[in-house]
Amino acid sequence: MRLVQFSGRDGVRRVGAVSDDGSNLQVIGGAQRLYDLAMDAARDKQSLEEAVNQRLSDEREDYAAAIAEKRLYVPFDHPDPYHQLVTGTGLSHLGSAAARDAMHVKLQTEETQLTDSMKMFKWGVDGGKPDTGTIGVAPEWFYKGDGRCVVPPEQALDLPDYALDGGEEVEVVGIYLCGPNEQIYRIGFALGNEYSDHVMERQNYLYLAHSKLRQCAYGPELLVGELPAHVSGHARLLRADNVIWEEDWLSGEDNMCHSIANLEHHHFKYRDFRQAGDVHVHFFGAATGSFTNNVKTQRGDIFEIAAPLFGKPLRNSLGGSPENATDSRAPVAVLTL
Repeated sequence: MRLVQFSGRDGVRRVGAVSDDGSNLQVIGGAQRLYDLAMDAARDKQSLEEAVNQRLSDEREDYAAAIAEKRLYVPFDHPDPYHQLVTGTGLSHLGSAAARDAMHVKLQTEETQLTDSMKMFKWGVDGGKPDTGTIGVAPEWFYKGDGRCVVPPEQALDLPDYALDGGEEVEVVGIYLCGPNEQIYRIGFALGNEYSDHVMERQNYLYLAHSKLRQCAYGPELLVGELPAHVSGHARLLRADNVIWEEDWLSGEDNMCHSIANLEHHHFKYRDFRQAGDVHVHFFGAATGSFTNNVKTQRGDIFEIAAPLFGKPLRNSLGGSPENATDSRAPVAVLTL
């Protein structure tokens, strides 16, 4: 089952289930936000799929029109963005077969000779998929922001005036709801663009935290259920309707050095991340991105991330014109009594 949040032409929020052929959305009666439906399911000890099936109506919405008219929301969000935490994990993917072989050659080096990033990757390869019931090595972790940093599909990602770069990171995200008694519910998975500043990050790895404090996007569809062990897709960067970069990408545990369960454990072991009612959107690590081929993005470029498993692609443009760039200066005033 794949679910979408969108606005009707009357301006009212709706939730719909994607039809088998992907042409329309079957509206879920009485639901304006999937968050409320999930909370009801948690209280009633139902699965989300059961709750959705009980409320499916006969009303249909043309999916292509909703996309073309930019009426999509992200597929799951909190009504209060301050109660939605956006985070992620890096150094979690093995890459293509060729990249994987090259990486394993590097990992034969004595650990004392490895960079900190390579050490972290090696730890994941060696201990990121523990046996059931045991805990594996902790992954790299980063913070992106709260729900205010999230941009809907088909909308523009901001390029702030202090940015050195604005590049996509092709990822899968896990979406979670904190229920009563610190119980965590995985709602599902979606395509993600963990948009970052790679030029800043490459200057020094200690700039990683700065480079991640950017907007992001995920969706347009929420995949309910388990993530297959092997996920394949295709990513493109378009400029003036021309494809200037494209690449196939892989995800899923067969192509990762950490299990999903291990990544989840090391995020939700922190009590602050188990506050009842909160939503967590967690990026599982980049499979690829145009920056890996030293592509320099420009305002107006369009990022497109696709995978058949997730239905329609995730598309976002990069910023607007330089004249409309956000002035990011934040002068500090002294409060005196």
